[in-house]
Amino acid sequence: MNNNIILIGMPGAGKSTVGVILAKRLGFDFVDTDLLIQSRCEARLQQVIDTQGLPRFREIEEQTLIDLDVQNSVIATGGSVIYCPKGMAAIAAKGLFVYLQVPLIDLENRLADMGQRGLVMHKGQTLAHLYQQRVPLYEKYAQLTQNCAGFNAEQVAEELEKALRQKIQVD
Repeated sequence: MNNNIILIGMPGAGKSTVGVILAKRLGFDFVDTDLLIQSRCEARLQQVIDTQGLPRFREIEEQTLIDLDVQNSVIATGGSVIYCPKGMAAIAAKGLFVYLQVPLIDLENRLADMGQRGLVMHKGQTLAHLYQQRVPLYEKYAQLTQNCAGFNAEQVAEELEKALRQKIQVD
C-alpha cells in the first residue's frame, strides 16, 4: 500500500475543500475524481448523469478509480464511489480511506442547490434517504473517521493531519 489519503463521504462533506488544504499541509498532491470524470467525459457531472444515466455514470466512476495511478496524494472521491465495489477494491490498495462524517442537517444547509451539483441519486430520492443509505457504506470502508461537526475546513484538515501522522508514516 502506498500512502495516498482517500477521502470518502457524503456530497457536501467537504472532501474537495478539506482535501486541498490537507494536501498542502502534508506536502502531497491533490486529486479530485469528480474532476477526472468531468475531464474524461468533457461534461459536468450533472450533464453526464442526465445524458448517460446513473448506471453508466457509475461505470465511468468505477473505471476512473481503477485507472487512478498516483502516490503521495490526497484523493477526494465522489460521494457515490461506495457503490463501485471493483473501484473501491482497486483504490483500497492505493491508500487509506478517511470518512468525513457530517451530520445530515449540516449537509442540507450546504447543499441548497442539489440540482446542479451532480448528485448521484434517483428521481424522487431525498438527501435524508441518500444519507441513511450511504452512511453504513462509508462506515464499512472507513479506516479512519473524522467527525466534521462544528469545524471549518481548515480545522478538519488540521485534525486529520494530527490523526494521520499518528496512524501512518507521513514525512
